Amino acid sequence: MITIGLTGSIGMGKSTASAMFRKLGVPVFDADAEVHKIMAAGGVAVAPVETAFPGVTHAESGVDRQKLGAAVFGNPQKLKILEGIIHPLVGRGREQFTRRARAARLPVVVYDIPLLFETGGEKKVDYVCVVSAPRPIQIARVMARPGMTRDKLNHIMAVQVPDVIKRRKADFVIPTGNGKSFALMRIRNILNSLKVKTNA
Repeated sequence: MITIGLTGSIGMGKSTASAMFRKLGVPVFDADAEVHKIMAAGGVAVAPVETAFPGVTHAESGVDRQKLGAAVFGNPQKLKILEGIIHPLVGRGREQFTRRARAARLPVVVYDIPLLFETGGEKKVDYVCVVSAPRPIQIARVMARPGMTRDKLNHIMAVQVPDVIKRRKADFVIPTGNGKSFALMRIRNILNSLKVKTNA
């Protein structure tokens, strides 16, 4: 089974690329979706997060992500504590996904992981695809999100590996600044180069 790590900085179009892999018939493990799942009411992350950051959870809805974000924003030590809780739990979900994929004898899977390089995840996959777009397009996309400020964006980008380095480390780059059709063609070409049959 071929494993592909899909990553990219904020606003680069990674979610769109992930959806395109699914469209072509490739199963995708979504790390962000896993985080939402474990932080929802009844999720395995709720109790340890509440212990570390009292007052950021609700019995009915789980972790209040806005409160949690405010608790760790600009504080590297607290962020490290949070990552120490979340990353192993997400890793557990990823291992379960991998076991199911191997049991099903799937030819290829994708791990959609925003902080792939930041967590050393590139060493655990066969190939890395980096989603990238010109900086003006990236900034415009992110600033259009509700509640986003330039300070928040600068902080997020400061803790992410720069796009230029990600592209240098990648096996494949998926450009998303030229429209969805171009990006889909690139993904199809990547899978073809790996001799993986697609649905389209």
